[in-house]
Amino acid sequence: MRTPKTAVILSGGEGLRLRPITHDIPKGLVKVGGRPLLEWVVEWLQQNRVTDLVIGVAYLKEKIIRYFGNGGKFGVDIRYSIHTVEGGTSEGFRLAISRHVESPSFFALNGDQITDLRLDKLYNDHQETNCLASIAVVHPRLPFGLVEINREGLCRGFVEKPVLNNVFISMGAYVFDRKVLSYLPERGDVERTTFPKLAKMNKLKAFKHRGFFITVNSLRELEEADESLKDLRPK
Repeated sequence: MRTPKTAVILSGGEGLRLRPITHDIPKGLVKVGGRPLLEWVVEWLQQNRVTDLVIGVAYLKEKIIRYFGNGGKFGVDIRYSIHTVEGGTSEGFRLAISRHVESPSFFALNGDQITDLRLDKLYNDHQETNCLASIAVVHPRLPFGLVEINREGLCRGFVEKPVLNNVFISMGAYVFDRKVLSYLPERGDVERTTFPKLAKMNKLKAFKHRGFFITVNSLRELEEADESLKDLRPK
């Protein structure tokens, strides 16, 4: 089963929770672990043999286009789709897909995750269903420690930033069938519009990822990501 070579990556948000860093640079160019966040994503896609990339851009779009160009220096082919910040992820995906994607199935990404997810495994799992989309999910890690308290109100111990093994969160990495296009509204976020609809139709699959995953949406997450990636910094 051949894995799609096409991915749509959204990198258009203002990164408000990363201010003041994102006052004059887009979120995708914020450095984490010594290189721009979006460069980690592009490199990971290339390593997974996904090399036909469509990047949805909005906020300070010229800087991302200038940095990545046609993708040649990263071993990929890049085209760009311009959308508005206000339109949300639904507008970003809808415009990018309708303009540039002809593949019946392809990957779609929020563009702010660093992970070792195997995209061929995600895709193969998706192909075993008749779903229109699949979401990679992972157990979340609490950003703070827990205090264990007994019935008498005494502290019995501490658990530092535990992983919540009984719940899952979306990784922002998806497989879309092109038919998803008809479920993407003009504005809004897919997590609040498209995905609830597909879930009610039993057309949305979850793929459980057990490996490495971090996201960079705030200054705190940026600091933690820097620490996690310090051994992977480019020499």
